[in-house]
Amino acid sequence: MSEISFGTTLGSFGAGLVSGATLCQWAEEVERLGFDTLLYRDHVLWHSPVLDPFTALAAFAGRTTRIRLGTGVLLLPLRNPTLVAKALASLDYFSNGRAILGVGLGGEFRPEYEACGVPLRERGRRANEAIQAIKALWTESPATFTGSFWRFAGVVMEPHPLQQPHPPIWVGGRSDAALARAGKLGDGWLAYFVTPERFRTSLHQALQHRQQSGGSTTTFTAGLVLYFCLASSYEAARRTAAHYLATEYNQSFEHLVEKYCALGPVSECVSTISRFIAAGVQHLNLIPIGPPATVIEQLRQLSAELFPRFRT
Repeated sequence: MSEISFGTTLGSFGAGLVSGATLCQWAEEVERLGFDTLLYRDHVLWHSPVLDPFTALAAFAGRTTRIRLGTGVLLLPLRNPTLVAKALASLDYFSNGRAILGVGLGGEFRPEYEACGVPLRERGRRANEAIQAIKALWTESPATFTGSFWRFAGVVMEPHPLQQPHPPIWVGGRSDAALARAGKLGDGWLAYFVTPERFRTSLHQALQHRQQSGGSTTTFTAGLVLYFCLASSYEAARRTAAHYLATEYNQSFEHLVEKYCALGPVSECVSTISRFIAAGVQHLNLIPIGPPATVIEQLRQLSAELFPRFRT
């Protein structure tokens, strides 16, 4: 088994917004704990407070030196790809080559699309075009791109990202279209709310698209976003997770947390995670559920068990 990389996404999911100073302190501690990546999520409008991801990641870049920093995931159809390319290239510059662009569609919150003036029915096509346009701006000088939504000719964006040929692009989602987008246009896939069985079959599908497009499957990252909650018992963890995720997503999670989350004492969470790793997960992005005061302690306890087991 190859070595697994680990990350987390900061924020107080369903528990309100913590201060910027607290988030930056968390970023420093996550790096000290030995995590490989640190993501910040994206919503322009949402059921709970969410900061602008590029602003948050820039702050984290100034407080860390090693950990990779990325959007997890950026709702790409809501944004102009030229501005995204500029922001991510700047993050790569300030972080000395540590940036990752995670992208997805969102769409589960329709007012977000309406407020940004983007028709929901166009989101897939916009995302596909945007990824191609961003790559052109990052790798060509001058760059030219012609699409249905965006076009430019003979333009130069400097500086290019430090990472060559460009920062990794991880595509989030579960649909057939998302798997095709990840395999054909991305450098990795970031799954969420899936079972180990579905992860295995979906990864196979994404890799088939990768092969058909002529890309290397050995450099393709198979990632998973996994919520977890540590507690003295499985039932206590289940109650906490269901409460906080229901607040975060504005829907009931009573019958979903058992299917999609790692819950209970550390040993039970490690057992659940092991099943995902056996299904092909190469990068695991662990998000602790619970009050803000428990975030770092949960990450500390779980990482202490996971890292020695799955790192060579």
